[in-house]
Amino acid sequence: MSDTAAVRPARRLAGARFAVAIACGAVAGLGQAPFGLIPLAIAAFAVALGLLHRAGTVRRAAWVGFAIGTGYFATTLHWIVEPFLVDVQRHGWMAPFGLFFSATGFALFWTAAFAAARALARGGWRLSAAWVVAMTLAEVARAKVLTGFPWAMPGYVWSDSGALPLAGWIGPFGVTLMTLVLAAIVHAAVNRAPSPAVAAGAGAVALAAAWTAPVGLSRLVAPVPPQPAADAPLIRLVQPNAPQDEKWDRERAPVFFRRQLDFTAQPGNPELVIWPETAIPYLAEAGHPAFERIAEAAGDRPVILGAQRTDGRRYFNSAFVLGPSGRITARYDKHHLVPFGEYVPLGSLGSWIGLPSFAADDGFGFSPGPGPQVLDLGGGLGDVLPLICYEAIFPRDVAGAPRRADWMLQLTNDAWFGTFAGPQQHLAQARFRAAEQGLPMLRVANTGISAVIDATGAVSDQIPLGEAGYRDVRLPQPLPPTPYARSGDWPLIALLLLAAGGLALVRRRA
Repeated sequence: MSDTAAVRPARRLAGARFAVAIACGAVAGLGQAPFGLIPLAIAAFAVALGLLHRAGTVRRAAWVGFAIGTGYFATTLHWIVEPFLVDVQRHGWMAPFGLFFSATGFALFWTAAFAAARALARGGWRLSAAWVVAMTLAEVARAKVLTGFPWAMPGYVWSDSGALPLAGWIGPFGVTLMTLVLAAIVHAAVNRAPSPAVAAGAGAVALAAAWTAPVGLSRLVAPVPPQPAADAPLIRLVQPNAPQDEKWDRERAPVFFRRQLDFTAQPGNPELVIWPETAIPYLAEAGHPAFERIAEAAGDRPVILGAQRTDGRRYFNSAFVLGPSGRITARYDKHHLVPFGEYVPLGSLGSWIGLPSFAADDGFGFSPGPGPQVLDLGGGLGDVLPLICYEAIFPRDVAGAPRRADWMLQLTNDAWFGTFAGPQQHLAQARFRAAEQGLPMLRVANTGISAVIDATGAVSDQIPLGEAGYRDVRLPQPLPPTPYARSGDWPLIALLLLAAGGLALVRRRA
């Protein structure tokens, strides 16, 4: 047999394993909203660990991690094509490239994790432990590197389960660590069985335990969700449901503006009215006639809304508090911007070599605000931490507030995310922020899902996706600061680094 003929079967086998790894990652992604198939996700991560055990070298382990990560992120981030489809004729051709580069780019973090795990341990339980540690650290890195993008962390599979309150104890990275540990236990139960039949039974039992144990533990430690007080502030959430391709249309934009005015003026006696992100088709400025119309519709009750503003050549994505006669009483400027969506990283470099500048200071994209800010609304409304859209996916943006608020508010325009997985995953992450901090959150979204989230992360009321309407809701009460709110992520990160160092030391001695 020639050398070429001998190589072909090996290549086919490698290709088959790569395809299996991609499929494994895709199945793991089905644990995320809107599917919520938690047992399937845990089983898929257990298979992923098994593939790592079969990868005999660091290089092969890296390829396995890349394939699994690509399948996972292609599934969980498939909604990322939606912004390109708003104007299909101009941007539709970019959609497949956007998904491909997003999936493979984020898969590089898992590539590094699988390679590091194989480098830290040769096999057995140490390799499984190294994988758990390396994967969790990879997710920490994904949340921070290049401003971060911690969307669809493995731990978020528990967002719509009874285990969600555990986030208040160990945070999102701790819940991710727990998820991977459970997958490693399932893998061990199957791998140590003496026969295929026993392996199937042991795997089923281990998987059932892995699915139910976190919920049982959560019931033991979860706080009792406080009920809204009878005299809690009544707040009106307004959802205009403006499709993104119509939102800025000259003929349609006034329709959506009037719709919000009508909802605001409906009978009732709310103490506060809230509109979503970029709720008006005008640049916000003091004395703008639109603000006067909004205040009139609200009966001079305070209104919080999202709008764009300018300061010289700089643009900001902001939230405003309007008082009587539409007077601006407070403002928050979004500080954590979407790379390439709201600004171009290093956009000023072009001007250094004689090319056009894409910097925010030159009027291209948005400029960031100074940072997290707590607004004092006065009276029974208390202190609120505003988050605009994407900011709610970052635990550190909530933890970085200058002081603890009484509640959180997310203004968002999820029309960009389509009508399926994107908005539901965004809501799931908002629920995690509430559970982590022990703070309620009101979420007001252009096309939905607007929601009332209590301090344990449970949704008590919502306006469904794709509907126009409003809700008058009582503001839920906060809980005392959770253990995670007091400690943050660094204790867990330190323990993970110590564990990685210990594994490296053991490997070196071996």
